[in-house]
Amino acid sequence: MRIVQMLPSLGYGDAIGNDVLALDGAMREAGYDTCIYAVNIDSRLAEYGDRIKPVSEYVDSPATTVIYHLSIGDALNRFAASLTARILIIYHNITPLHFLYPEFPCSLSYSLQGRDDIGLLGKKAVAAFGDSDFNRRELVAAGYTCPTEVLPILIRFPDYEKTPSQEVMERYQNDTAVKVLFTGRMSPNKCIHDVMAAFTYYQRVCNEDSKLFLVGFYTDTRPYYPALKRYEEQLGAKDIMFSGHIPFDQILAYYRSADIFVCLSEHEGFCVPLVEAMYFGIPIIAYDSTAVGETLGGAGLLLQDKSPEVVGEAIDLVMKDPALRQRLIDSGRERLKYFDNERIKEQFLGYLKKYL
Repeated sequence: MRIVQMLPSLGYGDAIGNDVLALDGAMREAGYDTCIYAVNIDSRLAEYGDRIKPVSEYVDSPATTVIYHLSIGDALNRFAASLTARILIIYHNITPLHFLYPEFPCSLSYSLQGRDDIGLLGKKAVAAFGDSDFNRRELVAAGYTCPTEVLPILIRFPDYEKTPSQEVMERYQNDTAVKVLFTGRMSPNKCIHDVMAAFTYYQRVCNEDSKLFLVGFYTDTRPYYPALKRYEEQLGAKDIMFSGHIPFDQILAYYRSADIFVCLSEHEGFCVPLVEAMYFGIPIIAYDSTAVGETLGGAGLLLQDKSPEVVGEAIDLVMKDPALRQRLIDSGRERLKYFDNERIKEQFLGYLKKYL
């Protein structure tokens, strides 16, 4: 049976791209004839050879099943809806309009069109999967009458055992400062400004010997990133570091150096960095919004209030209470079992058999 994956853009190192590649590997192991088709393909994925092809080379056939990854408004969404192939949808969520800037009309268009395309693709889908129940419920609310299921992102945990950047490790291995970490794209829905405000309170009131690592790219997030830099000056906090886009080994080093992970995002369809923090044994403080609480599954300190005072005092509590800190780390390790590679692979392959 031929089953292919299709999406507008296949990136290197991002959550959706990693999920697509991992699912491709699972299908190949199971003996399926499979391939990945994308409009935009990151040049760093050349090592995958003919496993990844431009959409222009796709030949439509009712004998083929297309797993379509929906995460943005794009002309490819309507192309997929017109195919004679069977369609399975994996929905990664689409950033709502109110988190985007009017200065960039193309991003507004992507959001608006994407929301319209959810329903369009629903008329075609044999079945649809959200990588969280939050995402699955959005599909139902959009009118999906086909079966809907939850399929968590397939995370390639062996990648995290690669050697971290020795330069970064040496820079912080003897540093006694409390190191607060957030990883993810510097975009408004991630509410980096709230993390900065909470850290400033913690540094000023609780522990001046502290650092904040904001690890993620910001080159396409204007005007949000410049606003964050201005906000940094207004806050007057010391030792806030924006990494920008960095190699994977440096990301690993920041995870291995961090003392606590703080996520105050207001819109997440899944939030892979939460799972990554669990993997590295970092206690987590997070704001209860969208899919965040679902992904945590009790494996962190989940807050209903993200005011700087509340978050700052929570950081201080976790850092000063060894028993609480250990409970959060242990609960993260227990939660990781839910995201076990073999369990998710079995679930995914079971869905293929169920719906095809």
